[in-house]
Amino acid sequence: MALCLSGSALAQTSLADTRPEVSATLPQAQLIGKGRLTVFGFQVYDARLWAAPDFRSRGESGYATQPLALELSYLRNFKALDIAERSIKEMRRSAVVNDAQEAKWLLEMQRVVPDVKTGDRILGIHKPGIGAEFWVNGKPVGEIQDAEFARLFFGIWLSPKTSEPQIRILLLGGNQR
Repeated sequence: MALCLSGSALAQTSLADTRPEVSATLPQAQLIGKGRLTVFGFQVYDARLWAAPDFRSRGESGYATQPLALELSYLRNFKALDIAERSIKEMRRSAVVNDAQEAKWLLEMQRVVPDVKTGDRILGIHKPGIGAEFWVNGKPVGEIQDAEFARLFFGIWLSPKTSEPQIRILLLGGNQR
């Protein structure tokens, strides 16, 4: 798979880099990093990661122990089922996902993630030990209360086992922490 990523280490963070839903749910959060995923010349999404100023990602589980917000701003249209199925495929890179978990998580993701059009934003809030809360275009749409789901879901971008290590580096502010 051909992949191109762009981003910066965020020397300049502005108020435009803050979302009201991030401020409401994680008041101490700051923008840690951002990047654009492009596959085979097609721009897929812009990603942004917010977390507390002392955020650290140490090894496989470091990100999973801390609250954070991850936003994908879509640059293409996608069906909810396609997003859910791709998410499960990526989650399987980090752990075994049995058939019952897969079926449950596919239904849960389709409940909180709609079909997206260019310009739509999906924001996931990681709640360590609890699960994940989702917002679409600035509006809350639901939670998935399953800590293992949340760990693997956010690991799609933040785990050292990610299929896109360069976007992980960009989201972590250009540092491999």
